[in-house]
Amino acid sequence: MKVGLIDVDGHNYPNLALMRISSYHKAQGDSVEWWLGDLFHYDVVYKSKIFSDAYSKDIPDPINADKVVKGGTGYAITLQSGKEVYDHEQDLTLPDEIEKIRPDYSIYPEYDFAIAMTTRGCPRGCPFCVVGKKEGRCSHKVADVSDFYDGQKLIEILDPNITACKDRFDLYEQYMETKATLSFNQGLDIRLLTEKDIDYLNKMKTKSIHFAWDNPRDNLAPKFEMFSKAYTKSKEHIQVFCLTNYHSTLEEDLYRIYTLKDLGFYPYVMVYDKPHAPQEVKRLQRWVNNKIIFKTCEKFEEYIAK
Repeated sequence: MKVGLIDVDGHNYPNLALMRISSYHKAQGDSVEWWLGDLFHYDVVYKSKIFSDAYSKDIPDPINADKVVKGGTGYAITLQSGKEVYDHEQDLTLPDEIEKIRPDYSIYPEYDFAIAMTTRGCPRGCPFCVVGKKEGRCSHKVADVSDFYDGQKLIEILDPNITACKDRFDLYEQYMETKATLSFNQGLDIRLLTEKDIDYLNKMKTKSIHFAWDNPRDNLAPKFEMFSKAYTKSKEHIQVFCLTNYHSTLEEDLYRIYTLKDLGFYPYVMVYDKPHAPQEVKRLQRWVNNKIIFKTCEKFEEYIAK
């Protein structure tokens, strides 16, 4: 078979599903390549789309393929009454024989890191997040690190909430055994961190750690203060996602940002429905997310006065 791949979102980050699909077909002896337009005929073309149309526009289905398979969360999100709605039934998932196969890193030669997804699911069920609807409200182990790792110096960890998984300490050990630098790309749950978790983080070689303080009504300041005291390394590589434009006032946004800044963390503003967000929220994002400006301009009021 001749197989074509389309990364609808672009090549700004490796698409794990396409990497697995490539491995599967190559193991069957099939020819796999990026779809090259209408120049050649394909037996099957796979289109993968992670983001909604608000951030990643779809492209027309190829006409030079016997079969086109479309999958990914982006195809399950539709705009209804001005809001994005996720439909689980429209989210095509990979069969087990492909889901558990080692990714084909060769299709993204520009990236030299490993990608790990060792747990799925999250107990939070945040209304703005599809993970609970897509993967379930229980964080559970789905793979070992060795299923993804090929000796790379950096591992990007895409687990949605590894801190909620009962097997997390076993996985921490596996990650540490690789001696690779670790990047907790999707975030750790500050509400679930124990002294044992922090002890592991103190021992790990980490490039980046992400937390989130999305709901301003969650009093997470004591949790961040506890972590700040127990974490023995520099916090320069730690970012805290702060969701804005989702039922929060500017005062609530600034409280989270100033609190995190005082504790030595770098907040990172995420804007919900950015195309329709107020201008002040977009300006808040520009101020916070530019580290140089954020360091030199102490208060948002000073920034907007310039």
